[in-house]
Amino acid sequence: MSPDTNTLLESARIAWRNNSKCIGRLMWRSLELCDARGATTAGDVFDACVEHLRVSTNAGRIRPLITVFPAACPRAGGIRIHNRQLIRYAGHTLPGGVVLGDPEQVKFTKQVLSLGWKPPARLSAFDPLPLLIEFPGEAPRLFDLPSDAILEVELRHPFLPWFAELGLKWHALPAVSDMAFEADGLRYTAAPFSGFYMVTEIGSRNLGDTYRYNQLPVVAKKMGLDTSTNTSFWKDRALIEINAAVLHSFREDGVSIVDHHTASEQFMRHIDNEKACGRKVPGDWSWIVPPLSGSACPVFHRGYDGDIPGPRFLRHKA
Repeated sequence: MSPDTNTLLESARIAWRNNSKCIGRLMWRSLELCDARGATTAGDVFDACVEHLRVSTNAGRIRPLITVFPAACPRAGGIRIHNRQLIRYAGHTLPGGVVLGDPEQVKFTKQVLSLGWKPPARLSAFDPLPLLIEFPGEAPRLFDLPSDAILEVELRHPFLPWFAELGLKWHALPAVSDMAFEADGLRYTAAPFSGFYMVTEIGSRNLGDTYRYNQLPVVAKKMGLDTSTNTSFWKDRALIEINAAVLHSFREDGVSIVDHHTASEQFMRHIDNEKACGRKVPGDWSWIVPPLSGSACPVFHRGYDGDIPGPRFLRHKA
């Protein structure tokens, strides 16, 4: 028997509370629900995903939101949104093997191209990918996201004017779409959920990782740093300035974001709240500790419970 909407919302909130990889769980009770269990086609799923983006983005004042589609059937399987997030940028493979855009998305970009996706005539490093939605019993279908459903922030630095000339930007909303939501004995294979970014997710990982946009050497060179030796700390100094640019730009544009020190302090408050309720806090240390100034954050100096009770979010099996 399917739970009613209020029960489903409470289960989704608890699943967020149980999400071992999320540092932002202090606000778990603020999660809102879009009940899309009436979807009967891939088109319905797409329409609900677009509505999710618009409602959760909220012109920059991010509202934590989950959209839940029909639960999987043992025989027919479940709905799948094959994108890792509802918004991600393509990784275009150029002649010579050079990647324009997000290298993490090269494989998925090739997949949607093989299914008929038409990228922009003029390729860029920030071309939003289409959604690849699979409804049980049907072939996967592609849907292009409307531009007005994607809020982006152009990155500039508070005191390095050349930073804006790098042409970097990022989308305002992180909306995870490749996880299953398990609750009340049911498995919802399509249940995108979103909150707001912690600055290091963009500055340190998306833009800084060598296998992503790899911007540390670019910024270090513009800063005039010596990149020939690790002892100049050029990576550290460039990383700080990229994160400073992200935080500054989001705040200037009125888009919700949190710095890693504040997020860490909030998570410690969450731990105290849960302890007062007699509950353990599931946690994956490698995800909870920020990728910048980890040991300067209180979350670094402790361990976490490895068990993940239900309701919960889980990766789909390969």
